[in-house]
Amino acid sequence: MMVIPAVDIKNKKCVQLIQGNPDQKHLELDNPLEIAEKWISKGAPMIHLVDLDKAIYQTNTNEEIIKEIIKSVSVPVQIGGGIRTVDDALNLINIGAERVILGTSAVENPDIVEELSKKVGKEKIMVALDAKDGKVVIKGWKEKTKHSPVEIGKILEEKGAGSILFTNVDVEGLLKGINIKPVKELVDALNIPIIASGGITTYDDLLKLKEIGVEGVVVGSAIYKNLIDLSEAIKICR
Repeated sequence: MMVIPAVDIKNKKCVQLIQGNPDQKHLELDNPLEIAEKWISKGAPMIHLVDLDKAIYQTNTNEEIIKEIIKSVSVPVQIGGGIRTVDDALNLINIGAERVILGTSAVENPDIVEELSKKVGKEKIMVALDAKDGKVVIKGWKEKTKHSPVEIGKILEEKGAGSILFTNVDVEGLLKGINIKPVKELVDALNIPIIASGGITTYDDLLKLKEIGVEGVVVGSAIYKNLIDLSEAIKICR
């Protein structure tokens, strides 16, 4: 199971938000490229990059630093945040992103997944499914749909998504542990890889996710606050 560190960027700084709220941060650090390189030095097999300003405000504040990270680091980068169109996705792939993460755009219009999958191959297309109270939420977790992650996941798999990034919003950013049930439901229902995110706080959380068959996990606040050592996490999840 891959353990992938998150580098979330807001106003050119590396941040970790609480429950996705841009006004509530666990931390804020300068120089996101240095942070990414620090995680790579600890064995990170990939970097999970999120452009929060593009996701929340549709601004290009972080465009240059994101290009620099993708082009500079020695491991693959998966990137999400505000990817609304086919061109948005292609631009990131063209500068070297290993895969792009579509969120709201894919849930609202699954055909975008099909179009991109045909253009660049499904392995480059990941869809983020964020769930609150058992239903998928979109638009920065502000709008709840009527559908479960499994329902939407099956549609997106059929359309050509290569993988799913599943975030349980109920526990995300709280550092109180995971809720394994919705993750397992998704793993059992789909045939494409599931990457889990949200609430991972202890090594035990990691081992539980490994046991149910997730392909990888994205870890954020727990490694920034030294609750989990990234090198150790990678070792126990091999």
